[in-house]
Amino acid sequence: MRRLALFLMIASLALAGELTGKWSGTFVNTSTPGGSGQTTGTYMDLKLSGQTVTGTAGPDETRQMEISNGKLAGKKLTFDVVQPEGTLKFDLTFDGESLQGAASAEIDGKRMSAKLDLKRKP
Repeated sequence: MRRLALFLMIASLALAGELTGKWSGTFVNTSTPGGSGQTTGTYMDLKLSGQTVTGTAGPDETRQMEISNGKLAGKKLTFDVVQPEGTLKFDLTFDGESLQGAASAEIDGKRMSAKLDLKRKP
């Protein structure tokens, strides 16, 4: 039983180390008619401590905003990015090598949604 607990603790620490770092990829706006919209870049600098995720996110390395309410529960990563226009909510899956999922917000009274696909930045 102690070996199992130790193994699970080591495995969770390994995932923590893998999530911490810089990530880049695509942000595809799916709010447009037909669901396929403009593709832009996205960049995140994430830090994991226990299950709490902190860091920044934005379109590139120079335009970053603080994330809030960041949590990693198993493979599910959730956090918010508060902007003057509204709060962007992220719901991503972390598989050890990539971050994939969605972002949504209500900005200026309109619903916005996007798909994200990020890889660790070397």
